[in-house]
Amino acid sequence: MKIPQKEDIKKISDYMWEISTEFRSDMRVPARIFASQNMLDDLFKDRSLWQLVNLTTLPGIYKYALVMPDVHEGYGSPVGGVVAFDFEEGIVSPGICGYDINCGVRLLSSPFFYWEIKERVNSLTEEIFKEVPSGLGRGGFWKLNKDEMKNVLEKGSRYLLELGYATELDIEATESNGCLEGGDSEAVSNDAKERGKNQLGTIGAGNHFIEIQRVAEVYQQDLAKKLKLEKDRVCILIHCGSRGLGHQVATDYIRNALRYLDRKEIKLADRELAYFSYKSDEGQNYLSAMKCSANFAFANRQLITFEVRKAFKKIFGKDAELEQVYDVAHNIIKVEEYDGVKLLVHRKGATRAFWQNHSELSSKYMAIGQPILIPGSMGTSSYVLIGQELSGKLSFGSAPHGAGRVMSRTEAKKKIKGSELKREMESRGISVAAGSLSGLAEESPVAYKNVTEVVEIVDKIGIAKKLVKLVPLGVIKG
Repeated sequence: MKIPQKEDIKKISDYMWEISTEFRSDMRVPARIFASQNMLDDLFKDRSLWQLVNLTTLPGIYKYALVMPDVHEGYGSPVGGVVAFDFEEGIVSPGICGYDINCGVRLLSSPFFYWEIKERVNSLTEEIFKEVPSGLGRGGFWKLNKDEMKNVLEKGSRYLLELGYATELDIEATESNGCLEGGDSEAVSNDAKERGKNQLGTIGAGNHFIEIQRVAEVYQQDLAKKLKLEKDRVCILIHCGSRGLGHQVATDYIRNALRYLDRKEIKLADRELAYFSYKSDEGQNYLSAMKCSANFAFANRQLITFEVRKAFKKIFGKDAELEQVYDVAHNIIKVEEYDGVKLLVHRKGATRAFWQNHSELSSKYMAIGQPILIPGSMGTSSYVLIGQELSGKLSFGSAPHGAGRVMSRTEAKKKIKGSELKREMESRGISVAAGSLSGLAEESPVAYKNVTEVVEIVDKIGIAKKLVKLVPLGVIKG
């Protein structure tokens, strides 16, 4: 199968590039790339461009397939990919959505400035590490029974509100108010439920972490103040998803999609892109299970928020409240409208980037626009941006989700010692609490792209604008 070369990429502007439909006869639409000239070379180090072109061959695809500057190779679809399909004639693909359904990021703002608590960051790091279970397969304090699992899968964060683990403000400050409507827990296998029943309120391993951060730079003073993100404000960032439950749902439905292809005698450029027709029973079942997994992830981050608040109050007293800034999802499928057309938007390693007065934003963000949370690699800078109307015209209302890998986890563990990385971070004044030094090595900053460059590109394109930069004070890892 033909793989794109440099000469196949045409420049649209300083930060937008395109592979035209002339490149391969099976392409239905162009392939678009958001990147700097400096980043283009990295795109040829893995199969991400080949995967991007493969996306353009799928039925019902609308306008173009695109990748964000944090792009890297994934399962079937590149991570950092955004693709939309016609609502009437399109498809849903579990491989494009991804394995960690609704992997996402939540940001909490504290009442403190750095100089007020800098002597207690170590204690806070250790206390959060105690309160929030982390590590591969690690379970939490709550083992869900059948009815509780059904409520989590179908109600998401709203169920935790009913139980007192969330506030109304938390729900308002969560994408989709913490629940994708229409999820039916019966579409989720017993295997998936079994894997997830004791994982609510846990961060797992991989690239998931909690960071204590401070606001280092402010780019839009008035907007930042409205979100309580003034310079030197201490914040907490939570990065995790649907754990083993979401992974099992993806596994189950990718297997079903491959059988669907064989039954329908459909040939694809890459079988990892196996799909269902949106209107088929199989497609509706997958969407229902995907929604349930997303709801599990919203509830997971909500329970972690409860645990972090508990740790925070143990260190600073009962009046030390953490206020949620926002919570955004990655790896998700949504029905949205662009150019007056109803579309099935697949975001894989990309996040929503809605703008002022968007109908899906809660009243708190109508006059501001949606906060976009872009964590860097562990121990490096993170950013908050604000969605801009141009994203609706250029990127299906989407922005990047992080830095993007340039080195596999296996390679990172071979090249980097976790103990040395821990010492290096601590030498920079970053407290580290980790259950596994090899887990630290996997997520070393050298295994990732420069998140600042990723952010600068989308800011210059204009789909999102920088609000604040955050730097780490403490890292909690599995």
